[in-house]
Amino acid sequence: MIHPIEGRYGKKEVKDIFEEENKLQKILEVEAALARAHAEVGNIPKKAADIISKKVKEKVVTVLRVSEIEEEINHDLMAMVKALSEQCGDDAGKYIHLGATSNDIQDTALALQLKEYIKYLECDLQNLKKILLKLSGEHKKTVCIGRTHAQHAVPTTYGLKFAIYACEVQRHIDRLGEYKKRILVGQMTGAVGTQAALGKHAVKIQKLIMKDLGLDPVLVSNQVIQRDRHAEFLLNLALISETLNKIATEIRNLQRTEIDEVSEGFGKKQVGSSTMPHKRNPIIAERICGLSRIIRADAFAAMDNIPLWHERDLTNSSPERILIPESCILTDYILNLTIDLLTNLVFKHENIKRNLMMSETIMAESIMIELFDKGMGRQNAHELVRECAMESYKSDKTFKEILTENEQVRAYLSKGEIWDALNPVHYIGTAVEQVENVIKKLG
Repeated sequence: MIHPIEGRYGKKEVKDIFEEENKLQKILEVEAALARAHAEVGNIPKKAADIISKKVKEKVVTVLRVSEIEEEINHDLMAMVKALSEQCGDDAGKYIHLGATSNDIQDTALALQLKEYIKYLECDLQNLKKILLKLSGEHKKTVCIGRTHAQHAVPTTYGLKFAIYACEVQRHIDRLGEYKKRILVGQMTGAVGTQAALGKHAVKIQKLIMKDLGLDPVLVSNQVIQRDRHAEFLLNLALISETLNKIATEIRNLQRTEIDEVSEGFGKKQVGSSTMPHKRNPIIAERICGLSRIIRADAFAAMDNIPLWHERDLTNSSPERILIPESCILTDYILNLTIDLLTNLVFKHENIKRNLMMSETIMAESIMIELFDKGMGRQNAHELVRECAMESYKSDKTFKEILTENEQVRAYLSKGEIWDALNPVHYIGTAVEQVENVIKKLG
């Protein structure tokens, strides 16, 4: 084992989609569909197409035999053609791969693999959205300190945090619905896209094949399906991974010892460190963040596969053997890691309250708005409250005491109004309403 995907990372069902056995079977299914289309338009005997289809369905062509032939001829797709021809006999075998070029078969087969994968991707995204909406509802009134520039800002709620993530995941679902129609396409256009070898029924043959396989046909292509489609797909996987990176990064920060508001679930016998027995490290969140870098890098590499020479060269082939399976498997993996992370997330409400109440100056904006509502100009209110806040940093007095003793402030606000405006729970605006609206629209 060399690549960690082989053992450490990834779900078996998803990895199976990209295993050589399934890849070969998809290629064979395209060849069988090609034979059936030829038979339907009268180019080859129906009996020959039936034999080819039967052998493909029976899975008599093995990866081992294809590999043996490839060793001799140094061409993977032609090795498959020869292996299938062996099984079909001379009468049917001579019709295999008629009018096609390698990438007609391989690119269409890849679309079939991606069609299988996208079912898992859609399910993962829906499950992630579901847990985020659940957390949004449960914590819509869990008031916490908001942070900008890593500094305490003004109060927010955990429900609003999760609602924001849920909306982002919904956008990934929406995007998937858009680019799915661009990636789940096949082609049967021949050596440079002219369909010359397919004869007078070429257009119909392509339509028949794609209808048979449940794909859309390309409108036009050269020797390959154009790689902007695949780059878009990988870029969207990278976008998904960066959302997961964002969520996991927030949890890692909130689990820091000096913040300690939430934490990953920790197993009864789990070990945090080989030398420090006390450690409870955010290893799941860190793994999500780390693997997102690979997915993002794969997307950048996929961009280089778009500008191929003339009607095509082979520079996209070797990287795609790595990029596409790797990105798909790892995206599914960290999606499920994130679902597990959020499902088992531990909330430390005492620490959330402690951090919220750490400094009264976080309510400076609230005081400013109260002063404005009572008739003071906004700019004057801002400057007055700023001066009081700065004084509190240098003074032994609390922000509340400074405000209460300030004549300008007291000219507009009573002591009770000041104290009420300094209560963080009273300053979350429409956060609860926004969360409820998100749950209503996305739930």
